[in-house]
Order: sequence, then C-alpha cells, then structure tokens
Amino acid sequence: MAQALVNFRMDEELKKNMESICQELGMNMTTAFTIFAKKMTRERRIPFDVSVDPFYSESNMAYLKKVTSEIDSGKVELHEHELIEE
Repeated sequence: MAQALVNFRMDEELKKNMESICQELGMNMTTAFTIFAKKMTRERRIPFDVSVDPFYSESNMAYLKKVTSEIDSGKVELHEHELIEE
C-alpha cells in the first residue's frame, strides 16, 4: 500500500501532551492518528462524542476568575471543615 504524507498544524502544548500520552501507551502520534483514521473510516463517523463541556462556558470561566481574584486579594475568608465520610 502506498504511503501518503498528512501535514497539519496543532497547538504546541497539545502536541507535547499527546506525544507524552502516546509514549505511555507504547506508540507514536502517527500510530494514534492511523488508529483514529481506520476507526473513523470503518464506522463512518467520528468515533467519540463531540460536545461542549458546560464547565468551560464563558459565564462559568468569568465566575471562576472572579472568585479566584477575590481569594487572591483576601476578600474571601476560607475555613477548614471536617471531612464527611460516607
């Protein structure tokens, strides 16, 4: 079977993280993308759910930044509490 070169751009940090995970799994990125391409071709779909995680919504991220800045500035007082054991 003839080989074809596929070239695309990716965020550098994402690439480093993916390379690290691939290495832990005993493969390289080429193998990982080949597995993805074969599964997608066989199933004729993206082989995982694609959705938006509401945690990363603009409103939630704004809220988290506000709370973090309040904690950093000392406006919020944090208290320790007993852990609840189930």
